Amino acid sequence: MTGLVSVAIPVRDGGPRLLEVLEAVRAQQTQREVEIVVVDSGSTDGSVDAARARGARVVEIAPAAFSHSGTRNLLMELAGGEHVVFLTQDAVPAADGWLDALLGGFSLADDVALAYGPYTPRPDAPAPVARELREWFAAIAPDGSPRIDRGSAATSHAAFFTDANGAVTRWAWRQVPFRPVPYAEDQALAADMLSAGFAKAYVPGAAVVHSHAYPPLAQFRRSFDEFRALREVHGWVAPLAPRPVLGRLRLDLIADWRVLREQRPPPARLAREAIRSLRHWTVRAAGAALGSRAERLPPSLRRWCSLERRA
Repeated sequence: MTGLVSVAIPVRDGGPRLLEVLEAVRAQQTQREVEIVVVDSGSTDGSVDAARARGARVVEIAPAAFSHSGTRNLLMELAGGEHVVFLTQDAVPAADGWLDALLGGFSLADDVALAYGPYTPRPDAPAPVARELREWFAAIAPDGSPRIDRGSAATSHAAFFTDANGAVTRWAWRQVPFRPVPYAEDQALAADMLSAGFAKAYVPGAAVVHSHAYPPLAQFRRSFDEFRALREVHGWVAPLAPRPVLGRLRLDLIADWRVLREQRPPPARLAREAIRSLRHWTVRAAGAALGSRAERLPPSLRRWCSLERRA
């Protein structure tokens, strides 16, 4: 595969991490011509100038004009490549072969419309976040080989796609653009592509370094938005009854504890991470339970619960 490939990034106040992303893209070892296209929605931290200084084409829009799906459709329109690779402003390609590895997913079959890779947690990621990311992506391809999904997505792994580290073919996007949903636009795109008869590929060797460490309230709101969107896109509903919720919490705490013990941290760090684990899974369960049932809440409460402030 040769020719122009576009790397597309929605940006708002990307800070130093955005510079890491741009420099990692520029450092890719590839025979392809690479363009970087940025849509900035109101940065005040110098992100626009920093992106242009690194050779990116930058289009500025008003903050109110941003939407997860609409801005990515705009990036598709602006991009010149037949393959458009999406990153977020804090998802840093993990190696200089990332781009070619990811685009190799389209060589697996003629009907592949989407290709995506895994997240590697940051070195300072909280223990539950790091474990969840590693286990989630390992479960998509247990043998470490690329995976292709087609047809009805019967499991969460078969339905998954991410535009924090994912590529879209233009010919398929012309038929199936990003659906105008408030959140989880990548999950909606995958569902629509599969329903249209296209395939998607997972490429384990195309990783980005990407994880978040939210304070408790922000984590609750992020979980609320995520599970609200999963209900809207896939109909998935998190359990609410005490028995399954507490059972899941127990399993996650035990799994985190085992990983922590294997790392043999100092006692103080072990205790701190154990508390962090309990807080993480408890907050996530609360956000998931309410987000899955957002339609039952008053609009003012929905707005308060949402990190996106969506009523």
